[in-house]
Amino acid sequence: MIFYPVYSGHWCFQLFTSCAVIASVITTGPPQCSASETQRTSTPSAKTPKSNMAEGNTGQAEPSRSVVYSSTGAEAETPAICEQARTEPSVSGHGDLWSGQQIRNPLARAMYQKLKEDERNKNDKHVYWYRVVVSRLPEDVQNLFLQFEQDEGTDDFLQNCQDKSDQLFTQILYSVARPILNIFMTQTSINGFLNRGSMFIFSKNQFEKLLGFSAYYKGENLLDLGAGDGMVTLKMASYFRNTYTTEMSGMMVRRLTGHGFKVLEVDEWHKSGLQYDLIACLNLLDRCDKPLSLLADMRASLTPGVGRVLVAVVIPFKPYVEFGSRTHEPTEYLHVRGSNFEEQVEHFVRIFRQSGFEVERFTRLPYLCEGDLKHSFYVLTDAIFVLRAIDSQS
Repeated sequence: MIFYPVYSGHWCFQLFTSCAVIASVITTGPPQCSASETQRTSTPSAKTPKSNMAEGNTGQAEPSRSVVYSSTGAEAETPAICEQARTEPSVSGHGDLWSGQQIRNPLARAMYQKLKEDERNKNDKHVYWYRVVVSRLPEDVQNLFLQFEQDEGTDDFLQNCQDKSDQLFTQILYSVARPILNIFMTQTSINGFLNRGSMFIFSKNQFEKLLGFSAYYKGENLLDLGAGDGMVTLKMASYFRNTYTTEMSGMMVRRLTGHGFKVLEVDEWHKSGLQYDLIACLNLLDRCDKPLSLLADMRASLTPGVGRVLVAVVIPFKPYVEFGSRTHEPTEYLHVRGSNFEEQVEHFVRIFRQSGFEVERFTRLPYLCEGDLKHSFYVLTDAIFVLRAIDSQS
């Protein structure tokens, strides 16, 4: 009832006018554009602040995460909004370019541009999402790199994103509801309330290769810190008998309990006396107030001998504390420097060693999020590390 006016009056007229314009463009072809028109680049967005990619595994990212590095060549890496910029192919049949800017209606123009973007992504394996210039790394770190590529699990997530993004009325409803809910909710809680913005970090096959698990592996305890809506947790949970989670957002806690996961208090999980075969800390180090203390608590909570920590961090690293901080600045800083992915990975390896961990392997994967009317999905760059505790004597 509260959103009924959105679908009445001139909104309804605008909506159906937009669909008619798009149908006309698709069936009759775009108008001729002038030779002076500039080429348009594709920018399937980077989540705006972790306003959407907010706490841990879920959301969309905030302004501090709006720029990522995407490789454009074997030795080149340039800042870009989301994925690598590419020129729009000719669609007029006469060698000239048409970007859809001639469509005056903003909604129709956005939908047309998303349609062309979806066509490009469907035929793109996004190799630059996974590219690492290994020669930039120290020799002892080079040997730890595990190469991945876009697999079937990633394809399925991207297709699901496109299907959801094409649900026009649902996306309009989200667009109207978000600014209203933002008055009294964080972006993470909004996503939990609307059941949107699910994340993808790795497929089950990639998870098995990272940890060295077989499909039949069964560990004892899993802990996923900042688990969000639990969709990433579900991929890991099948390999463990017990799954524990933490989460700051009350709305996301409801999602987690709905999956049947045990939710521990954010400030008490390391005091429970439990030991874990795997602790997942996915895109949380740049969102928590005390990352160094968190690393120490994780190390102390591992099952001796078999315990591992799975860490994901967005590169470039830009801390932003969403909960419990007026300035959004962390109390403890991780001093990560570097102008490209490889340099920042090297700094993280040093930080982990200083915190009592050894890096067993690392990789580069896309951090994907469900999109909206403008883009089917959003993407950032993740560095994924598998850590084990170093014996205190060594």
